[in-house]
Amino acid sequence: MYKIDLHTHSTASPDGGISPSQYEKAIAASLVDYIAITDHNHIDMAVAMHQQLGDKIIVGEEIMTTVGEVIGLFLTSVVAPNQSIEGTIRAIKAQNGIVYIPHPFETFRHGIHPAILEEIVHEIDIIEVCNGRAFLQDRSAQAVVWARLNQIPGASSSDAHGYLGLGKTFVSTDKQPTRENLVQQIANGKLLTDRPALRTLLYPKYHRIRKKIRKHS
Repeated sequence: MYKIDLHTHSTASPDGGISPSQYEKAIAASLVDYIAITDHNHIDMAVAMHQQLGDKIIVGEEIMTTVGEVIGLFLTSVVAPNQSIEGTIRAIKAQNGIVYIPHPFETFRHGIHPAILEEIVHEIDIIEVCNGRAFLQDRSAQAVVWARLNQIPGASSSDAHGYLGLGKTFVSTDKQPTRENLVQQIANGKLLTDRPALRTLLYPKYHRIRKKIRKHS
């Protein structure tokens, strides 16, 4: 079985803190077998880590649109932020990427509103039905129902912003994920949804403050 985490943030994200060595350590320790690096509006770290660790790293990007965030997976070039959601999806699809909807319905973390999801339903490949950091505004039950009603595979991902967030929330599949089979593997996979330590919730704010201090020191 293979553990797949499709939503993580490296030190390249303003609020991320997983270093290259920690990604390598997580894979070596079998916390996860395949990890998507989905930094905010950047793919530089993901590309570099893919070159270092090969297909164990999926190149992704969490892209801010005018109505919330969308993740592109298996990208070859960065998708510019602040476009319409339709334009963002076109940019992902143009490079044969996969459209992944993170933390849907949440208002706290720029989730996509249900009415917008209905408009783009036929363009969605995977939707996140369990987010490892969804403590304050957990819409997992709503996401599960929506995914089933619309027959879209649901994924469980960590949204880890630090090393301690890895290895708790992921999808277990029986085949190695590729661009061609990922959607089907998620559809047939087993969702693991153990929660990380509560202190991992503080990672984004901690990293933002730490990086601001370093910038001005």
